[in-house]
Amino acid sequence: MERESLGFAHRFVPGADPAAPILLLLHGTGGDEDDLLGLGKLLLPDAGLLSPRGKVLENGAPRFFRRLAAGVFDEVDLIARTAELAKFVRDAATAYAFDPARLIAVGFSNGANIAAAMLLLHPDVLRAAVLFRAMVPLKPPKMPDLSGVPVYLSAGRFDTMIPPVNTEQLATMLREAGADVTLAWTPQGHNLTPDEVDAARRWLSHQESLFAGS
Repeated sequence: MERESLGFAHRFVPGADPAAPILLLLHGTGGDEDDLLGLGKLLLPDAGLLSPRGKVLENGAPRFFRRLAAGVFDEVDLIARTAELAKFVRDAATAYAFDPARLIAVGFSNGANIAAAMLLLHPDVLRAAVLFRAMVPLKPPKMPDLSGVPVYLSAGRFDTMIPPVNTEQLATMLREAGADVTLAWTPQGHNLTPDEVDAARRWLSHQESLFAGS
């Protein structure tokens, strides 16, 4: 299903099991609403999929928020765009009649960064998150309460775009907020590998709290 009436060009694919989680799929720079649909199906075959397209263009490439340079984010824009995305998610839950309490973010690169920002700024929106190639998006004005929120970070030891220390800082920040963080390192760069996807799939399958009642 494809709509633009909720403020974002997006796709929604109902889940095979109505009680299964909904995956909020957030693409990287240059991606679109179709990019991560296959990834979502690999991670949780029965889940519903909600996949918006970023509204910011950088040399024609869609992103979810502006950056001033590589690794330097426009925090004012990031805060506003994160609030806009949170509203989209709530509106989509009403429009597509799914339980927003079962929403799991799956993001890659720029999409992972805005998902991390949503955890930090709007902690009530996401039930869990799988973040591939994420970095610290910003320091929130106050630390949120992420108690009971499982977060999976998959990072590349040889990622030239994200220094490993930055990913470690994000893991520490989320843990200090109470999140249950798993940080998985891979001997890769910024590219995503099938082994990483499989590891994330296995991690998701062991998060019993996400599937209670399904």
